[in-house]
Amino acid sequence: MKASEEKKNKPNGQSAKPGNKAMGILCILLAALGFSFMTFFVRISGDLPTMQKAFFRNAVAAVVAIATLLRSGCDFHIKKGNHKDIFFRCLFGTTGLIANFYAIDRLGIADANMLNKLSPFFAIILSVPILKEIPSGKDIAATIIAFIGALFIIRPSGTNIQYIPALIGLYGGFGAGTAYVFVRKLGKQGERTPIIVLCFSLFSCLLTLPFLIFQYVPMSGRQWLCLILAGVSASVGQFSITTAYKFAPAKELSVFDYMQVIFAAIWGILFLNEYPVPLSIAGYVIIIGTAVFRWYTGRKSQ
Repeated sequence: MKASEEKKNKPNGQSAKPGNKAMGILCILLAALGFSFMTFFVRISGDLPTMQKAFFRNAVAAVVAIATLLRSGCDFHIKKGNHKDIFFRCLFGTTGLIANFYAIDRLGIADANMLNKLSPFFAIILSVPILKEIPSGKDIAATIIAFIGALFIIRPSGTNIQYIPALIGLYGGFGAGTAYVFVRKLGKQGERTPIIVLCFSLFSCLLTLPFLIFQYVPMSGRQWLCLILAGVSASVGQFSITTAYKFAPAKELSVFDYMQVIFAAIWGILFLNEYPVPLSIAGYVIIIGTAVFRWYTGRKSQ
């Protein structure tokens, strides 16, 4: 087999070995579970400022990232030429996270998760200027259909009190999608996962710290525990999803990430008495169905 053909069969190429793909699926399901628990713990932490919740979520993630670097014996420097991309990953990732937390507190957690899961479709759009990747006609069609599905969740109207939180939640998906594009770019440039996670976590802490200082609300022991568990769950999600894409390419795994919405809906029904309305369910079906279609056609084209 030629070297170029061998490269295509590696995890960061067009396809992955069956064993690697299975590990990738396992990791991304673990990430979906971790992120769904993050949103659940953020929600049940109670009536706290969004910035306060974001700070403690990222403070825990920063500790985990530092511990990972120390354990691996790696140094803490960013590779030359990656500083600007790290900054934009942190900026969009942080603002997207804050928007997502705002939506979680004001929408059903399944709706908030679904809006955040529009990130792959935003990533398709942003990959054009950032990565110079031209999407296929199917990708463009899928993106348009997915945003139509989002309208069923946002349900814009003059009397809908969820309209503004839903739009902010939509920005959360945009921020996450843009951040993922920069993560992919950094991965191509050889930047290490713990460094990316650490920079993001520290940047988020620094951005939210002034709000924490001037708007701090005292927390009960239960609230401390909830936010610590949110940070731990987010760390599990971050490291798992990054590991997943080392085993197999995104087009083979991304559809499984939508299990996060299913997990979040289950937690909402079991513990919060939140039942998605029919229009939201229609939006879920459209968006997840579109993601499944992209995944299926992507596999057939290999």
